[in-house]
Amino acid sequence: MAEIINMPRLSDTMEEGTVATWLKKVGDKVEEGDILAEIETDKATMEFESFHEGVLLHIGVQEGETTKVDKLLAIIGEKDEDISTLLNGANDSASEVQEQAAAPDKSEAPQNEEKAPASETELPEGVTVVTMPRLSDTMEEGTVATWLKKVGDTVEEGDILAEIETDKATMEFESFQSGTLLHVGLNEGESAKVDALLAIIGPKGTDVSAIANNFKIEGASAKIEETPKPVEIKKETVVSSPKANNESTKNQPQTVTSNGRLFVSPLAKKMAEEKGVNLSQVSGSGENGRIVKRDIENFTPSASTTSVGKFVPTGQEDFDEKANSQMRKVIAKRLAESKFTAPHYYLNVEFDMENAIAFRQQFNSIPDTKISYNDMIVKACALALKQHPQVNSQWFADKMRLNNHVHIGVAVAVEDGLVVPVVRFANEQTLPQIGSAVKDYAGRARNKKLTPQEMEGSTFTISNLGMFGIDSFTSIINQPNSAILSVGNIVEKPVVKDGKIVVGHTMKLCLACDHRTVDGATGAQFLQTLKGYIENPVTMLV
Repeated sequence: MAEIINMPRLSDTMEEGTVATWLKKVGDKVEEGDILAEIETDKATMEFESFHEGVLLHIGVQEGETTKVDKLLAIIGEKDEDISTLLNGANDSASEVQEQAAAPDKSEAPQNEEKAPASETELPEGVTVVTMPRLSDTMEEGTVATWLKKVGDTVEEGDILAEIETDKATMEFESFQSGTLLHVGLNEGESAKVDALLAIIGPKGTDVSAIANNFKIEGASAKIEETPKPVEIKKETVVSSPKANNESTKNQPQTVTSNGRLFVSPLAKKMAEEKGVNLSQVSGSGENGRIVKRDIENFTPSASTTSVGKFVPTGQEDFDEKANSQMRKVIAKRLAESKFTAPHYYLNVEFDMENAIAFRQQFNSIPDTKISYNDMIVKACALALKQHPQVNSQWFADKMRLNNHVHIGVAVAVEDGLVVPVVRFANEQTLPQIGSAVKDYAGRARNKKLTPQEMEGSTFTISNLGMFGIDSFTSIINQPNSAILSVGNIVEKPVVKDGKIVVGHTMKLCLACDHRTVDGATGAQFLQTLKGYIENPVTMLV
């Protein structure tokens, strides 16, 4: 007998799930214990195994699509079993998905009734619509950084279709179908919401224009009129003489279209930014005048010309405009939400660092061992948080969670903004282990190689700008955490010890707290405990 499989609740806070990957397809035999799909929850991407045996008869949620917990996910039963009754009469929790799945079976509609668009009823045999995938738990839209296939290319299952820029990283997106790339819904540099039309794959020569024009998914649309446009560089040139104007336009590169779009590969764009090259002055040697790597490597700025005996201004006023990256958009959204929903207050302290400096020097004298002050702060915070679970808490609309585990997020600056990889169970790790983890995360963060799972689950966050010479600053809480610690530079200054002014070393720290979970006295007590570990670091080893 056929069994309805609903979207499971895979975490205590999960309200909806996204199908990251189906590991079985309709018609496949399913054994009890087989992995049906990979489900992306609010915390991680998890394997979901079957508790039934039979044949996968129906899939209610396609890859990249999201649905609420307890909504229809799939149906398993005997081969060729009639499941129309289940699809038509299932409970309300699955009705919305089932109605969409059952729609193609309505073949007895009156002939004079206007037909729905092909994209809303059925697809030609072998044609698959590929939608913008949800590649991270916070991703709401994605940007196509690079297409690795072009229309007309053959696509094999497992081939990398494109590089998708999310709010956290640029990730490779592979095809789960084989066929010919018939249509591309987004050009490089364009963005669209999750589940919007990304591409269409099918048999070579298939006409998919109607599908591309009419394709819709509930809550999303393949049309992208309102999505951010590709990088545009607008220029206003001020020239004082016709001669200068003629000279400047004589050899103008032909890499910009009439609508102002600049054709440039992502790698060339990055190299140009690093070298300070103005892309509008570079001639592209790639396809359709596209600027590629070799053009940046071989670019030589042209010398300015002046009239003999007379000064001729040759400068120009210009500016660059670029669409906000997904990372920058999400940083702006989440920090604004945190700042204006969580009542922040700030506690400032200054610690004596003499013992910490001596401790680090002695510790690093051990062969093949090197720790930083930041590693010491991570360890000290982890130990202090175990004694003050209120600071290690998280705020939710209907409850407060006091975490018994300590997962510390360490803010890392990257090209497009900020990411926060998480050192898990930091209180249980040694200083060298923390140092190794932070160094690895920081390196991979700057190369956009961190996985979404490595940036999830923090219970407390540390932001350190001391290495940039910043003495003190405040940070915005990384919700749903209740606090974030801002760490400044170690400063040599006059201090009073035993009634005498001597040369000392101090460090300023600022704890930003959410007043909904952490009262002032609670935050102050945490800082007192932290002070004990920082000013007497040997106690961290006891």
